Amino acid sequence: MKVLLTLILSLAFLQSNGQQFSKNWKDLNYAGDTTVSHRLDIYLPLSEQSSYPVVMAICGSAWFGNNTKDEAFRIMAKPLLDAGFAVVTVNHRSSRQAIFPAQINDIKAAVRFVRANAEKYQLNPSFIGITGFSSGGHLSALAGTSGAVGKHTVKTAEADLEGNIGSYTKYSSSVDAVVDFFGPTNFLLMDSCAGGSSSHNAADSPESTLIGGPIQNHPDKCALADPITYVDAGDPHFLIIHGDNDPLVPHCQSEVLFIALQKAGVGSRFVTVPGGGHGPGVFEEKYFKMMTDFFLKESADKIAH
Repeated sequence: MKVLLTLILSLAFLQSNGQQFSKNWKDLNYAGDTTVSHRLDIYLPLSEQSSYPVVMAICGSAWFGNNTKDEAFRIMAKPLLDAGFAVVTVNHRSSRQAIFPAQINDIKAAVRFVRANAEKYQLNPSFIGITGFSSGGHLSALAGTSGAVGKHTVKTAEADLEGNIGSYTKYSSSVDAVVDFFGPTNFLLMDSCAGGSSSHNAADSPESTLIGGPIQNHPDKCALADPITYVDAGDPHFLIIHGDNDPLVPHCQSEVLFIALQKAGVGSRFVTVPGGGHGPGVFEEKYFKMMTDFFLKESADKIAH
């Protein structure tokens, strides 16, 4: 009884002081090296369970950031933790360190690490969802559509999307559900889409930096980085949320992804946020609840089977 009372008081103390998690592990290196780019954090909800379904969260940084996991926690973790999900925030290599496919190789390595070490960290590997915004949304969508893809060729360009990062290459890097907040998809359309105010075609744009050259000069490399390239009927379900007043990633980027998913028969929903920008108007309780409701349904269906 004394132990139980102590536990209740401890949880009450955590909640009253604003702490959103019961346990956490910081700076776990999923690649087996020492670089900050290959670190992730794990947070468990305040609710007591033997294991928790997982949602991995990726921060947007125009692919430039290599240490953004704390920002991913700040923006996205609370609604997920409150809904009972373990949250894993992930760093990946900057496009200034290494061009594509390094970033998706890192994300897939992080998924494999989580799956391989699930028991150690009280994670339920039966459900691993993924979410992110902007460039993090792109990587989340790409992780969703390229789950069974290794080396892939588009005309003159080839990329190994799976990679061999880390010690757990025998584990699956597939994810079970995707929530994509305004992620880029077809780079070649970005400047021609209504609403885009940035010069994505420029040689020093985030998209050009990611693929290693001006995007319009490298359409095949752009196709390799496009989640739409890999869409098929076996993909996990998607929720896509995008403001129609986004000045950085045009709304059409989510439209074309949604059309491709629907055409392939992938369960998907596309939510347009009226007047929503690149975060403002989108990072609201209403849309975070859509995210958690979606993951709750998908995890219940997955774990039940």
